Amino acid sequence: MTPNGQKRTDIRPGLTVDIVLKQDQATGKLTRGIVKDLLTNSPSHPHGIKVRLTNGQVGRVKAVLPDN
Repeated sequence: MTPNGQKRTDIRPGLTVDIVLKQDQATGKLTRGIVKDLLTNSPSHPHGIKVRLTNGQVGRVKAVLPDN
């Protein structure tokens, strides 16, 4: 089972993830990128852990992609 982005332990810098940006929450549009920083301090979050990507975009993780 692939992680769904709700548990902090499943996410670490360097992973490729799909996130929903704040302005895309209504549509659910996903943005793919590589995690730079974890911004959520709690161990889990029902809407996904908030992260900053290497390109500076911030959003909540909806899917963690498998390593190639």
